[in-house]
Amino acid sequence: MKILVFGASGNTGTYFIKYFLENYQGGEYEVIAVGTRQTDKFEKMGVKYFQVDITKKDEFDKLPKDVYAVVNLAGAMPARMKGYDPQYYIDVNITGNLNILEYCRKNGADRILFAQSFGDIKDYGETKLVLKADMPRNFSFKSDHTIYVMTKNFMVDMMENYYEMYGLKKFVFRLPTIYLYSPIDCYYVDGIKRKIGYRLLIDQAIAGEPIEVWGDASRVKDMVYVKDFCQMMYKALFVNREKGYYNVGTGVGTSLLDQIKGMIEVFGKDDKKSSIVLRPDKPNAPQYIMDITPAREELGYEPKYDYISMLKDIKAEMEQEKRG
Repeated sequence: MKILVFGASGNTGTYFIKYFLENYQGGEYEVIAVGTRQTDKFEKMGVKYFQVDITKKDEFDKLPKDVYAVVNLAGAMPARMKGYDPQYYIDVNITGNLNILEYCRKNGADRILFAQSFGDIKDYGETKLVLKADMPRNFSFKSDHTIYVMTKNFMVDMMENYYEMYGLKKFVFRLPTIYLYSPIDCYYVDGIKRKIGYRLLIDQAIAGEPIEVWGDASRVKDMVYVKDFCQMMYKALFVNREKGYYNVGTGVGTSLLDQIKGMIEVFGKDDKKSSIVLRPDKPNAPQYIMDITPAREELGYEPKYDYISMLKDIKAEMEQEKRG
């Protein structure tokens, strides 16, 4: 039986494929990578790879039919969108995801896992620091992220429909920022290409440059590592449940000041450590802590990486990349 990972060619998808290979010891299931990009990295791992445009129904004909589960990490997102094209969100996040659900139905898949955005509840963070999985949706309709959030929400609703009509088990993972190492260190903000914020700070720490801490340095954020997210999804693949809705996180907040101090500690050179410059006049960073109680109770999930151990692992990944 096959476990298909859609969006495998993206950063998170690649990490999950690696996590599965490192942790699955049985012989019943085979992981299959599915993505939009042309790549040979999965061949090097000994994993079959199918290049598929999920917006086109006929492309699913090339995929295996003996399916146990689908891990759906595919999707259009603002961080990868140059300019603003709301139609693309509709095409990929609604039409494409409907095609994935139909693929599951037609081939008798037992379950589907889906990566949802926390954009539907993150605005609570200003007044309710701890975000719970069962919070009602609450997001702005005045943003270029609105259509994106709506399309992700619609997929969650479509999954409920397929669960009720066809019994397709469903597991939703609401994602904040997922921290990881990738050789790609830029993304798009408001359609404009920029350096990823934490990668810029890490570069400054490596160079020993002064680092500014903007706004209220005591505001906290849940800093979750990609490998803990992979652990959560991996457990959901085999849990004896019909459905689940989980916040992805650690349940712990790290202040902005401690984030910067950690980067200097882990990435800074002993002979040239960055100084910290407080800038309370600048805008505040977002604040939130993800309540992970349902994942703990239902999946047996327990984060393995605190903030410093996450940074150390990112550093190890960076050094491994340099060594080739």
